Amino acid sequence: MKIAMMVRGYISAPGPKDIVYAPIDLAIQISEGLKRLGHEVDFYGPAGTRLDANVHTRGTRALVHNIKEFQSLLSSVSLLTHYIPGLWDQYLSSEMFKRAKKGEYDLLHFHHPETAMAYAGLFPKVPVVYTLHDPIEGWWYELFQMYHTPNQFYISISDSQRKPAPDLPFVGTVYNGIDLNMFPYSNDHDDYLLFVGRIVPEKGADIAVEVAKRTNHKLIIIGPTYSDQLAYFEQKIKPHLNDRIQYLGFLEHKKVIPYFCKAKAFLMPVRWEEPFGLTMIEAMACGTPVIAFRRGSVPEVIAHGKTGFVVNTETEMVKAIGLVDKIDTIKCRNHVEEYFSIDTMVDGYVNTYKNILKITRRKNFPSSILITKYRRFTKNKVKRWL
Repeated sequence: MKIAMMVRGYISAPGPKDIVYAPIDLAIQISEGLKRLGHEVDFYGPAGTRLDANVHTRGTRALVHNIKEFQSLLSSVSLLTHYIPGLWDQYLSSEMFKRAKKGEYDLLHFHHPETAMAYAGLFPKVPVVYTLHDPIEGWWYELFQMYHTPNQFYISISDSQRKPAPDLPFVGTVYNGIDLNMFPYSNDHDDYLLFVGRIVPEKGADIAVEVAKRTNHKLIIIGPTYSDQLAYFEQKIKPHLNDRIQYLGFLEHKKVIPYFCKAKAFLMPVRWEEPFGLTMIEAMACGTPVIAFRRGSVPEVIAHGKTGFVVNTETEMVKAIGLVDKIDTIKCRNHVEEYFSIDTMVDGYVNTYKNILKITRRKNFPSSILITKYRRFTKNKVKRWL
């Protein structure tokens, strides 16, 4: 197959070391995995994009080189008012559609639907697939309805992610995968708890603090803070910091891995519908059990009682810490090897691509069945976000 892939037109891939941007990392892994299997992959991004695939920049420059520039870009009223980030995306995505129309690609794969939805309807014979990396908010659902055409398909990264929009034309769920060579297994763990994630309310670092205090455990917190969420850090995290509750700030990915390897348990007390949660599988790959709230993908990722515990409340999380020693840590590793490796992820995408092409290459595409589904999906445009 000949695939064209894109994440962003204004951030090069790999992304800056001080920015957490999982879609870029995953897109690189998918692209390079596809190439290893013999498929042809063109990856679109701005200057500075480097990976083991054909790279197309169209002469664009990256607008973001570090976290400060990223936050400045997203907070600039002037730039956002004039759609600058979006126009950078569309400059590259339009080239992908033009080349696909000429027969250069079998399928276009985007990791942010907004970069392509406006073009997809203009190129009805070009198969387009989107990986959804975020929860489906009400306004997203309305946009999907507004722009949807039968040549557009969606991939979820967990089954739970589909719940807000079950009638969206999904073609599969493909779980995220990690490079297991980067995450060594360890059976030697210290007596501390670990939280890794963005320091924002929905990730629940403050709950991890309370759990550590209630169980008299040391807690290590790792993750970036954001200018618009500093009040949360100042009020909910900083007052509790001491020799037992430690905040290490943002660390490069490779520097976080030793903490995964040595933690007694990884805590994930999320307050939102987590669409996947890469840190869960990173911890388990290192042999560290995960204790997480039953939100979003959590029950799909953790094998309850075998690789960690799925709990409903802070009190249940406290009790689960007392059961961690009963977990066989090698089962954590084996679980990730079986379900969440890069190879498994890439195979999932290959099978999904084949299903899309099987549908779109039918002589009667779009078939009456697809048209019926399309009409059912688009007929009620409810403004759920108002």
